[in-house]
Amino acid sequence: MDRRDFLRNVARLGLGAGAAYLLGGGAVRLFAQATGAKTGSATDTGKSPASGKSFLAGGPPDLVAVKGGEAEALFDAGIAALGGMGAFVRKGQTVVIKPNIGWAQAPETAANTNPKLVRRIIEHCLNAGAKKVYVFDNSCDSWTLAYKNSLIGKYAKEAGAEVVPPDSSGYYQEVSFPGAVSLRKARVHELVLESDVFINVPVLKNHSGAGMTGAMKNLMGMVWDRQFFHRYNLDQCIADACLFRKPDLNVIDAYKVMKSGGPRGYSSSVYDLAKFQILSTDIVAADAAASRTLGSEPSAFRYIGMAADKKSGQADLSKLDILRLTI
Repeated sequence: MDRRDFLRNVARLGLGAGAAYLLGGGAVRLFAQATGAKTGSATDTGKSPASGKSFLAGGPPDLVAVKGGEAEALFDAGIAALGGMGAFVRKGQTVVIKPNIGWAQAPETAANTNPKLVRRIIEHCLNAGAKKVYVFDNSCDSWTLAYKNSLIGKYAKEAGAEVVPPDSSGYYQEVSFPGAVSLRKARVHELVLESDVFINVPVLKNHSGAGMTGAMKNLMGMVWDRQFFHRYNLDQCIADACLFRKPDLNVIDAYKVMKSGGPRGYSSSVYDLAKFQILSTDIVAADAAASRTLGSEPSAFRYIGMAADKKSGQADLSKLDILRLTI
């Protein structure tokens, strides 16, 4: 998508002045508060001051940070900035969407991915021509209650997706993770193995063990034995999980962020209504940016550095083109 098309999409989404300052005169600003990237203006070529890479004229940004709207509008703006869902899903392809549906909790607890976001992603996939869209997660609580209480099962079905139960080991096949240190083999759900497009949609929240649940940790839900991660170096296993198949797109739901009491959430949990979303093809970069949303450096979470060392993505945000949009 070139700059003219991008501006047209921005106008169609009704972002108006909230996004115009980002693009006026060919200038781009990097998102500083949530991602830690430097703030500055680009030259008339549309180059970012952090890396000199041109994403207005030559391609999409490495990462999009969108704030200030409802979950659906945040995704509409973010996916437009990445070239639209057609950049990821082609006509006739199958898509697997992997939200966090770990807990039998209601949406207001923010223990699971926002169901409205899941619904909107499904709609975009089908509008792009997807033949089939699947939604699944290997839940920690009873999957039937988690799918029901989170409303993800209901919203996904209404949007036209097939909601897949994760409760049979027959759905999983053993695969190797090349270059892994701890998670060298695991039984991975067949949808991740066989679908054409893999979209990872975690909720951002505090986690008592890893410190943060984000894009990489959400991959735990694609394997049959989740407890292996906890038994054999949780941080290393989270990093290793990226070595088999990295998602084609990561969408981090930070609409309502659980800042304490994660991963389940309790009445005493502290929340931030951030109305924020992070989109990137780079799973490590997505988590590095998410760490700043929780008020920490990426280095505070060991698995981010471990994954970067294995070349699974870029943890240094100063080396990325990061586009900020405000609705």
